[in-house]
Parts: sequence; structure tokens; C-alpha cells
Amino acid sequence: MIKSRKDLLEFWEEQMRLSHTSSNYFFRKSPSHYHMMLIVMHAYKYEENLSVEELKTKLFKTSRPKSALMIKEACDKNFFILEKKGKDNRKKYVVPTPGFVGEFNDYLKTLKSLSF
Repeated sequence: MIKSRKDLLEFWEEQMRLSHTSSNYFFRKSPSHYHMMLIVMHAYKYEENLSVEELKTKLFKTSRPKSALMIKEACDKNFFILEKKGKDNRKKYVVPTPGFVGEFNDYLKTLKSLSF
């Protein structure tokens, strides 16, 4: 269990080593990327349907074209998938992939174990 400031530094360095093989780098590119991750994971946790259009609207200080690009990138990198649910096949919902959910849970566990 990580308990010191040195361990916090080691945690950060480990995250950076993983940056090209996981979601670490992608969702920390900008505050908007991190915000997008938190919105999607909040909806997932509370079993809420989050449409692509709703996500674009919730991302403050991010233009709709930029939001669309960020969502597409996250899907291309297999962090999110877009699902059609219900009768309206035009509406797509953003859902995290099982692999990303695992990475996110590991990240949260590590953060919870840090202390100063």
C-alpha cells in the first residue's frame, strides 16, 4: 500500500510509463478529456443512458465539433463504445468498454490508497 510522498511520485511515474498502452495519457490530455471521462463513468455507475448529444452538451468550454472528435477518438481507442438502444436507432449512447472500466477501477483503488 502506498503511504508516502515518494510513493505518490512513483505512482505518477508508473502512470506515465503506461501512458501509451492505456487510457492514462488520453484522458489526461486536457481538462475536457478528463471531464468527459468523469461524465461517462458517472452515467455508467448510476446506470443512466448517456447519449452522444447529451455528452456534447455537458462538456463545458468545449465546442460541439471538438466534443464529437474527442468522443470518436475515445471510441477508436476502445475506451468507449456507442450503442443503439430502444426503438429510435438514430440515437446512440456512450458506454465505457469493460477494459476501460477495469482500468478506471484500478486507478481509483490506487488513488484511494495514497496518503500524505
